[in-house]
Amino acid sequence: MNFEINRIYHIYNRGNNRQKIFFSRENYLHFLRRIRYKIKPHCEILAYCLMPNHFHLMILTNENSVKKSLVGKDERNVISEAIRLILSSYTQSINKQEGRTGSLFTQNTNAKELAAIEIDFEITQTCFNYIHQNPYVASLVNKMEDWEFSSFKDYIGLRNGTLCNQKLTKGILNINEETFYEKSYEVLNKDKLANIWLSR
Repeated sequence: MNFEINRIYHIYNRGNNRQKIFFSRENYLHFLRRIRYKIKPHCEILAYCLMPNHFHLMILTNENSVKKSLVGKDERNVISEAIRLILSSYTQSINKQEGRTGSLFTQNTNAKELAAIEIDFEITQTCFNYIHQNPYVASLVNKMEDWEFSSFKDYIGLRNGTLCNQKLTKGILNINEETFYEKSYEVLNKDKLANIWLSR
């Protein structure tokens, strides 16, 4: 994965063969701690959602995001390397926990550039809402705020989460506090939605 400065990206991956990747509440919390420790120092996290068999992150890159780290004789992007390390160590712990072997995630984590920070935010807004709507659309919860493992609870003030830079995100997306909740539930535009994924 390559990243440019001041770009918004949708990062996502899922379980191999769509298998579960989270088996307990502690698994979700452990994964979020790794994101905080490994990814947050290199970018601004705008939104996230962990689902039973996949995860989504929306980030804004900065000057730290394009730095390289030396791995053996190779130079690798710091975010790409952080994701690789998170998935590798998490897979090892889940394999031990579940008495399994082999890969847990699909081979490639995807990072789709959504927009430069200066331009129209419609696709970014679509991605932001899509990420938060995931557990609701999947019928895991009756209301989005009932899903513990997304940033939606933070944005509506039900939790004092610090993983996302809420002030920055609200500015980028021009969020109106009075209408935010109901707009979060709006049906998403399919044409805009198609633009949050890498082309297959």
